[in-house]
Amino acid sequence: MELDLALDREGVTLQHSDSTDLLDETAWLQQLKHWLNSICGDESLDCPTLVRAAEELSLGLRFTDDANIADLNSSWRQKTGPTDVLSFAALDDAGDWMEGPSIELGDIVVSLETARRQAHEQGHSLQRELGWLVSHGLLHLLGWDHPDDDSLAAMLALQERLLDEE
Repeated sequence: MELDLALDREGVTLQHSDSTDLLDETAWLQQLKHWLNSICGDESLDCPTLVRAAEELSLGLRFTDDANIADLNSSWRQKTGPTDVLSFAALDDAGDWMEGPSIELGDIVVSLETARRQAHEQGHSLQRELGWLVSHGLLHLLGWDHPDDDSLAAMLALQERLLDEE
């Protein structure tokens, strides 16, 4: 499976202590391809059939700041203030996806500022936190949701599994 990744990091500033490859497009492309192959290759996991069969997938990944993600959060979710990650699925109902060799999954937006704070609070690296947030957004693009405790637990367990495979 091929993956077309549009990565946007415009306006995001890394701190001097940050690794220069945190926002590297090639690294994220490889990571996302690995996760998608892992999910699509496991028949026990929910994944739209058209995604499993696609020759090429595409998605957008944007790293931004708290002000920008707060604007998006207000516009799209009617929630005040910044959040850590937002995902915008190309289509909400997997049954409506256009069949074809290439499938557009949607966009993931991550606040680097919030990720940095959360990494510090959780006592792990910023890279780990970014992986956590991007994997969470990816699962939403694949139709996963967490309306209740059981579905949240399943989603979080899969995120842990994906991060542990790195």
